[in-house]
Amino acid sequence: MPEAPMFRTAVVAALPLACAVLLWALPGAAPPGRAADCRGRRIASWSADSRHTAEFARYGDDNTRVDDWTGGDGTHSVRLPDGRMLWLFSDTFLDRIQPPPTPQGERHRWRTADAGGAPLLRHNSAVVMSRPGRLEGTLTGGTETAPGPFFPDPPGGGLRWPVRASVEPRTPGAHEKVVRVLLWNRAPGTGPWIFGLPRGTEVATLSLPGLRLEGITETVGQTSVADPGRRVLYGAAAVRDGGWTYVFGGDDPPSSPASSAYVARVPGGRLADRRSWRFWDGARWQRQAGRAGPVLRAGGRRGVGSAFSVVRDGPAWLLFTMDTGGGGAVGMRAVTTYWSCSPHGPWHGPDGRLIPPRPPAADPQYVAVYNPQLHPEFTANGEFLLSYDVNWLGPPGVPPDARLNGNVELYRPRFLRVRTGSAGR
Repeated sequence: MPEAPMFRTAVVAALPLACAVLLWALPGAAPPGRAADCRGRRIASWSADSRHTAEFARYGDDNTRVDDWTGGDGTHSVRLPDGRMLWLFSDTFLDRIQPPPTPQGERHRWRTADAGGAPLLRHNSAVVMSRPGRLEGTLTGGTETAPGPFFPDPPGGGLRWPVRASVEPRTPGAHEKVVRVLLWNRAPGTGPWIFGLPRGTEVATLSLPGLRLEGITETVGQTSVADPGRRVLYGAAAVRDGGWTYVFGGDDPPSSPASSAYVARVPGGRLADRRSWRFWDGARWQRQAGRAGPVLRAGGRRGVGSAFSVVRDGPAWLLFTMDTGGGGAVGMRAVTTYWSCSPHGPWHGPDGRLIPPRPPAADPQYVAVYNPQLHPEFTANGEFLLSYDVNWLGPPGVPPDARLNGNVELYRPRFLRVRTGSAGR
């Protein structure tokens, strides 16, 4: 399998041109005319995007159906060829919204099942948005009377969380397009692994335009890594560039608030082909996932959250993450950035910070924001659309379910418009 996209050169070429082509092909080198243009980028300013926040609130509050989305986290998106948007969520509430007051007397809308029982929580879902921007329907599995996750739970227990997705040819060069969704497969866990032990990265294939789940393939298995904290799950971010899809991931050390970031690359049309994945080891691309080395190593103020996002910002690469180095609870409240001139670094930062607004709550000190995700399909007037998730992380021993069920604003994405500016090296 070739390690770089194929290209043709003339049989006879001038030496300077040949040297330029050679330099362009070296790992980490940029195409001619772009390396010199790469400059540092960081958060410059931001404002609330009420349109998208309100649309998810409207859709979640709609009780026309009681088996569709009323809240979730994860919040990834991909634009489909016909202009629709597919939004992907991890843990998802499927239930009915009740008017205030809650059974505890709080003045919030709250969740309950149709028969008045506990809300339905499933491990994932997908929501379809029309081309004009209106949310229209929820995709789940199971049956109409017993809806399940859209991406079924793994055999033997555990969960699948969808992360980044991409529309690509069914096979390289094919006219037919499909949606490829990267999934995190986690086994049941306890203690520091309450959200599950990392098992590996999978890729689901969805048909177009019907969005039928055709199959799920493991691409990067991690169960052979004895220490779960060193297992890398890929798909936190995926950026297409120069015939490749660069797929970013992170490890999950339970003793540290920060993770290290890693990157793999896959030729266009081959996300579901495990043989086509290559992993950056610090000097070159390797076939073996076990040889991958971090491109952004955690330590001190550096590191990424378990979920982060990467986008191209002109010639630069820009990474958004929670400020994991922030003292106390700041790491679950503030967003910061890193930048690089190539996907495998070196990455500079952290630099810049924004503290997203949180919905009102009786105990705001326990309201956390997390999972900053960029949605480049909605870039407008030089501003990125950034979503973040909102949760309640109370004192130890206090389950969050009552809070999340009692205030629907606590488990829905919120959106910002972010403008970037220059940053020093």
